[in-house]
Parts: sequence; C-alpha cells; structure tokens
Amino acid sequence: MTGGAVPGPDGAPRCPWGVSTPDYLPYHDGEWGRPVHGDDALFERLCLEAFQSGLSWITILRRREGFRRAFADFRIAAVAAFTDTDRERLLADEGIIRNRAKIDATLANARVLAGWEPGELDRLIWSHAPDPATRPVPRTLADVPAVTPESTALAKALKQRGIRFVGPTTAYALMQACGLVDDHLADCVARIARPAAPAAVPAP
Repeated sequence: MTGGAVPGPDGAPRCPWGVSTPDYLPYHDGEWGRPVHGDDALFERLCLEAFQSGLSWITILRRREGFRRAFADFRIAAVAAFTDTDRERLLADEGIIRNRAKIDATLANARVLAGWEPGELDRLIWSHAPDPATRPVPRTLADVPAVTPESTALAKALKQRGIRFVGPTTAYALMQACGLVDDHLADCVARIARPAAPAAVPAP
C-alpha cells in the first residue's frame, strides 16, 4: 500500500491499512498513534512489536488477548519471575506466536527491566520522540518511513541497556504505535479528529 487516505465503512477517510480488514479499524481509530505511557504498557508494545518481526501486524493483533493471558498482562515483575516451566508452557501455547527466540527475548527483557527504576523505561523511550514541528505530515503511505534517526538511536539505547530483539525498524513501529510520532495520513480522520491543544491563558 502506497496510496492516500481511503473511505472507511462510515465514509470518513482513513489510512488504507486501517480499513484493509475489520479487525484493524478499532485499533487504527482508537489506539495506533495515541500516546502510551507506563512501563508495563510500553513493555507490552515492545514485546508485541518484537513478536511481529517478520509477520503481519494483523497476526499479532488477532492474538493479543492470548498474549496477555500467556504473559500475565505484560506486568514486568510477573514476567521476570517466570520459570523454566512457564517457558515450556509458552512454547506450547497456541494462542501466541511460538517462536523460541522471541519468547526467550521477552523473558530476558523482563528480567532486565525489573531492575530498572519505576518510570525509567517510559522516560528512555519518550526521550527519543522527535519534535513534531520537524516532521512533515505524510499524505500517502509512501511518505511514511520505516526507519528514522530517532528509531535508530532508540534501538541502540535499548540494546546498550540489555534489551534484546529490537532494531531500528521495530523501534520505529513502537514509536508509531505509542504516539511518539503521528503517522496517520494528512486526510485521515484519526488525525484531523483529534482535539486541538487548549489555548494559552493570558497572564493577568
């Protein structure tokens, strides 16, 4: 897909991928590109983006509840405490992607993150958010990058801190999903429907 916004089921224009299957529509409209904060919430997105590597995102999205059940709702402390028995359970769980390397990376990453200060993952990720004023608004999907200098820097920073299975492309997908960047197309209702920032109140 490289085109511009297309009409959704209600006639409003949306990013083409957002209307390519009914499963995408609520995710596109209500979640993708909206700011996500909190270590556990960002850990979930980081894990899911890693599992998506080499696959279609719809494959992950349709298994999201299965992932949440399997990985204790992605609570870092809980996943960090998983045992070898849990690992074998995950490898046999048909509700997730049973990729040994990705499962092992998820468990290892949780153990690393369990040693961080509260809010540290949130701060690290969001410190790589680019200034929106420096980013042109994409008009077609061809205008949306797969990798940026910021995502490359984020991937490097995470790797330096011991986080596995995250490269510049995965990091950029995380940035898109968690609202560090807004890659909804210029005419997409999910972009233009957002409320404007409140006007500054003049000083008395």
